[in-house]
Amino acid sequence: MQGLAPSPEEAEALFTGPDGSFRFARWSRPIAPVVFGATDDSVAPLKAAMATVVLAANHRLAETDPELGANLMIFFLTDWAELAEVENMDRLVPDLPALLPRLKAEEADQYRFFRFEEDGSIKAAFVFLRMTGALAGMPAADLGMEQMLKTMLLWAPGAFAGRSALARVEGRTEAVLRPDLTSLLRAAYDPVLPAASQDPVLAMRLAARAGQLFN
Repeated sequence: MQGLAPSPEEAEALFTGPDGSFRFARWSRPIAPVVFGATDDSVAPLKAAMATVVLAANHRLAETDPELGANLMIFFLTDWAELAEVENMDRLVPDLPALLPRLKAEEADQYRFFRFEEDGSIKAAFVFLRMTGALAGMPAADLGMEQMLKTMLLWAPGAFAGRSALARVEGRTEAVLRPDLTSLLRAAYDPVLPAASQDPVLAMRLAARAGQLFN
């Protein structure tokens, strides 16, 4: 993506899985996040960066969710084996005994999954970060911004495989969201668009609305 807004083809690719199926979903309820395992000095910049992304989408944060308490849980780990040691984690994470060896074999540094409302919109999200390599070297604010963006929508698994979700602006030390993703995020949360869809035609509507933000 070179411009301030994605083309319809680029927007469609961001929500199209390896099997060729299109699936889009956004949050319909306010997001109530909680962070586990982060250092004390990183919590404030993490949450501030997360709030920046939610604000960019014109969505809302909440202290608690009336049904779930917290509907976005972010866990910081040093090793995937730590998940097996957390009480009741096997109830939270589907197929945990089979998942952990796979994550270890893939040398994965992050894993997330979602739960959905009856209409297909996002109800809750769970993010697990193994703080190693490049991930461990990211400033807390950059990490919070990147992870929040990846959790705001049901992106395709390879949506960010070839390019970071963040950009650098000359004269600023902190990162910002890529302008094309910011415009797409705002378009995705436009209330006139559906909260969930499996129709790739939606990509054209997303791209059109993203482009209107800069007209």
